[in-house]
Amino acid sequence: MDAPVDVPMGTPAGPPADVPAGSAPGGGLAGAGAAGAGAGGSGAADSGALGAGAAVAPALPSVWRDRRFVLLASARTISVLGSAFARVALAFAVLALPGATPGRLSLVLACQALPQLALILVGGVIADRMSRSRLMMISDCLGAAAYAGLAAMTLTGHAPLTAMCLLAVVAGTASALFAPAMSGVVPQIVPTAQLQQANALLRVGMNGSMVLGLALSGVTVAQFGAGWALALNAASFVVSAGLVRGLRLTTAVRAASSGWADLRDGWKEFVSRQWLWVVVCQAAVMVAATSSTAGVLGPLEAEAHLGGAGAWSAIVAAQAVGTVAGASFAVRLRVRRPILVAVLAVFPMAVPMALLAAHVPVWVICLAMFCSGLSSDVFGALWETTMQREIPEAVLSRVSSYDWFGSLALAPLGLLVAGPIAAVVGTRAALTGCAVLTVLATCGALLSPQVRSLRAAPAPGPSGD
Repeated sequence: MDAPVDVPMGTPAGPPADVPAGSAPGGGLAGAGAAGAGAGGSGAADSGALGAGAAVAPALPSVWRDRRFVLLASARTISVLGSAFARVALAFAVLALPGATPGRLSLVLACQALPQLALILVGGVIADRMSRSRLMMISDCLGAAAYAGLAAMTLTGHAPLTAMCLLAVVAGTASALFAPAMSGVVPQIVPTAQLQQANALLRVGMNGSMVLGLALSGVTVAQFGAGWALALNAASFVVSAGLVRGLRLTTAVRAASSGWADLRDGWKEFVSRQWLWVVVCQAAVMVAATSSTAGVLGPLEAEAHLGGAGAWSAIVAAQAVGTVAGASFAVRLRVRRPILVAVLAVFPMAVPMALLAAHVPVWVICLAMFCSGLSSDVFGALWETTMQREIPEAVLSRVSSYDWFGSLALAPLGLLVAGPIAAVVGTRAALTGCAVLTVLATCGALLSPQVRSLRAAPAPGPSGD
């Protein structure tokens, strides 16, 4: 169970599906106008600097000494492990039912996905109004109830389609509430100087558990059945809720306002930062292209020319291992212009699409997918940290919800049209189109002056830890 999501995802303006991506300033807030000022005019101050180049930073104090960070990291690692089981188990649970068809599976998955997108903005408003840790705990409990119900119906063999769809809606709603709250939690428990380290370490744990969960989920479903795998996911929600309860984050005092006013305020903060909405637009295209490739076009190409499911499993596994490597690298990575480097890191994500279209050997595609996974998590860590430093804490979850909404907005359309387009123009042409769209969107993002010039906060010196 991931966040109770499974996003995508990666992530809003972050790596594809996984989901996830967050933001919010913590200990040292950048203030409402900091992004515009930082992005607009600091060029001269750094004329002799590295520009977009990266360097390895000196050692930072360990965030593992912070009890609340350990609780959060443990909750997320266990949550994503359960989510990996659910990815496989839910599909097989539906397909194992009497009279099951691909259409029924699509309906159940759509009932889970639509609330994630439709309610994400509502989740952002709620997360800025109440304790974020409490909202995360509530959403974990909702997710636990949903998957426990799905597990019970699967194990008993009494699983009406309507009931499964309703529980899928509950699971999707839990995801929509969890994601914006999670985006604002890290800066509330980690000092500003350690944000990137904390974000990257969270990703190491989540990506590692996703790799482990995907490896074990097939065995679990085959040996014990999809129902027990779904039950494990429900249990992971319960454990996560218990760990998150220990965070006990407080709610900032704020003036009373309506939900619509809160949404408007979040929108104003979102559109006032050119670097933010430009990269979200880039991510919308990139996530649609990568989702289409991973969900439809890649498996079609693997089945037709690469040897089938075994080859595709190796390709997907290579990307997953790359995300672990990327998160580990991002722990110590420091760059002068984080958004510029993050945007440039999207280019490698187009390479596997092009190679799939070119019919190269599987090992070459695996290497490209490893690099794609690595670059996607570098993107994610830099993006999350920059948002957390530049967006005021009071509006962070709302701004993050716009990030999630925009980044995922085109993904359902991409999945919907990928198959028909491939049927008309061919899978190779469709894959080439996805690669071209990713490159064009990234080039377009580089035209933004703020994307090119936004500076990171000065890196802290060694603390002796």
